[in-house]
Amino acid sequence: MKNSHSESYAAAGVDVTAGYEAVKRIKPMVESTYIPGVLGTLGGFGGMFAPDVAGMKKPVLVSGTDGVGTKLRLAMLMGKHDTIGIDCVAMCVNDIICGGAAPLFFLDYIACGKNDPVRITKIVSGITEGCRQSECALVGGETAEHPGVMPDEDYDVAGFAVGIVDEEKIIDGKQLSEGDALIGLASTGVHSNGFSLVRKVFDVEHADLTAPVEELGGKGLGETLLTPTRIYVKAVKALLKAGVELHAISHITGGGFYENVPRMMTDGLTARIELSSFPRLPIFDLIQKKGGIPERDMYNTFNMGIGMILAVPAGEVSKALELLQAAGEQAYQIGSVVSGDAGVELV
Repeated sequence: MKNSHSESYAAAGVDVTAGYEAVKRIKPMVESTYIPGVLGTLGGFGGMFAPDVAGMKKPVLVSGTDGVGTKLRLAMLMGKHDTIGIDCVAMCVNDIICGGAAPLFFLDYIACGKNDPVRITKIVSGITEGCRQSECALVGGETAEHPGVMPDEDYDVAGFAVGIVDEEKIIDGKQLSEGDALIGLASTGVHSNGFSLVRKVFDVEHADLTAPVEELGGKGLGETLLTPTRIYVKAVKALLKAGVELHAISHITGGGFYENVPRMMTDGLTARIELSSFPRLPIFDLIQKKGGIPERDMYNTFNMGIGMILAVPAGEVSKALELLQAAGEQAYQIGSVVSGDAGVELV
């Protein structure tokens, strides 16, 4: 006798076949990120990686995990899902390169209300692009449907990266000294922090995100805000390979300068940053003007045009700037390390 109350996974809102279709679509993209060390192919229960530790005295694994935050809302409003994955990778690998660790592999987690294979493929295309930019392999991931918990069109993206460094080469600020120079690497925009404030300032739910904005060089607000986070891994690796002494590195994320720069300092040392030494990106002027935001709050929330700061010996500044330029980075000498307990001073 047929049970009129019988249920199925599909009836509960989870489409298993959509999951299979998504995996089929993303497999070639995932495999395009493979680097030496990847074992097996996509589809196993665990991503396997055998790191090459030849020449290392004491290999240390460095890990980082992060998401994209409410920047996702801009992607949904714009219907553009192919760059948000770059942001997800960037937020993880930019953190672990601060310790001098070269990223090895990445895993992603996508939660969605309904599995749309086309949209999932676009999201993963960004993740694989981010992995290629940071020379790490995408070795696995998870796409989870949450029917009844998330609206069908909603999703969230998070990731996890693992890198490796020889213990004696860890960058931890212990070599910092008064007189070291600070080099700032240009950001591409807001990156992936401060979007709750950005969304409020521009009322993005009701704003025209595609209309050209004069202050943004004719670009639309949505396009400008969705510009992917810059990945600095190759640039830092180029400096390390060339033998440049990197005494400390700070990734300028949530909390801006006031929270992140002191994290690279050691007791008794302060980063003195000259604000006139690098260009502020127009998007930050627009945010400040539109929101009436105090100057300190801007530098306590956003990267203001500098996505990463490196501390190097004063005598290595020219060499570092040349190498960074060759690596495709816009870089500036933005200050120096001085004695003091403030952690950071903006002058």
